[in-house]
Amino acid sequence: MTDRAKSPSFETPPSAPTAQKILSILLNVVILLSLLYIFLCAIGLFGAAFKLVGKDFSKHLIATTTNPVIGLMIGLLATSLIQSSSSTTSIVVGMVSGGALTVTGAIPIIMGANMGTTVTNTLVAMTSINRRAEFQRAFAGATMHDFFNLMAIAILFPIEQATHFLERSATWTSLQLVGTEGTKYYNPIKAVVKPVVKKIQHSLTDGMGLTDGIATIIMIIVALAGIFFALTYLTKFLKSVVLDKAEGSFTKKINNSALTAMFMGLLVTVGVQSSSITTSLLVPLIGAGIVPLESAFAATMGANIGTTVTALLASMTGSPQAVTVALVHLFFNITGIAIIYPIAAIRRIPIRLARGLARKTAEKRVFALLYMVGIFFVMPLVFVMLDKLLRA
Repeated sequence: MTDRAKSPSFETPPSAPTAQKILSILLNVVILLSLLYIFLCAIGLFGAAFKLVGKDFSKHLIATTTNPVIGLMIGLLATSLIQSSSSTTSIVVGMVSGGALTVTGAIPIIMGANMGTTVTNTLVAMTSINRRAEFQRAFAGATMHDFFNLMAIAILFPIEQATHFLERSATWTSLQLVGTEGTKYYNPIKAVVKPVVKKIQHSLTDGMGLTDGIATIIMIIVALAGIFFALTYLTKFLKSVVLDKAEGSFTKKINNSALTAMFMGLLVTVGVQSSSITTSLLVPLIGAGIVPLESAFAATMGANIGTTVTALLASMTGSPQAVTVALVHLFFNITGIAIIYPIAAIRRIPIRLARGLARKTAEKRVFALLYMVGIFFVMPLVFVMLDKLLRA
């Protein structure tokens, strides 16, 4: 009797929790793939829109970015406004793919976008402005990323203009990956994206009888909406699935060693498709004194490399030139880290500058607002406005 009484408990498998877990995983996979597909279709549509507008508009657009300094400022301002370097670089990849922007003209915009994305960190640091000690630490944690990017641009921007080493190395690498324009390679991503892009284009031009100009405007609006929608919800989805579960492990591991911190920054950023999320997570941890600046700086370097994944993903729907632009973003970040990070005396420069600025802003906290508005919005806007006035 005892054995019979016990037997049902051994024969009943825990199938319900297992089935629920499998369904949850499948649902997450479907959501992830759907958001990625929307993103890739939007990038493809963006490139098709610029192909449709014709050479005249393309030449005019290229003319506005022939000055590399203005291109740098456009990248900084655009990314500061939308708070996403991933969106800016994805749009640039789409423009290059559509022939509306040259690789040479795109490079300064990519560099500016790399700087503009750090405005999010500063905004996060501002939330602790009423707690002086915490704010000082948090603001230093936010602005050390700014100073690193400023140093990287100050070193690499003039070298690139003089030698075009980033463009040349990225062009060579892209040719090894995708071949020349005359060589046909099967691209499964392009194969599933192209029919949707073509259908939207034909429905506007042939089905609705719209002119190329109006169809282009609608395509660009739809593409931008798709990019922002996909990146917004992709970030939120991955944050809920990946980042919240990894937060405790992330905090512990970045304190172990610089290489571990860098790898964790890279891994989390690739997972959530946004360096802003990774670095914004670090800012309150720095402010609370949980993570030291040096460890956070290493994690930030990893995040800088991880953020290039979105542009590389976007370039898969385009031409070899689009792949080149995405690789430029990757090589720019890797080269900047290789120059600045290995030597301790150089590595400490952005950290010391950030600490110095944080001390000043802690004394007079209005300086924090002036710094953020001045660097990320007023300065690039003044450059762009002056350029337009000189051209008029």
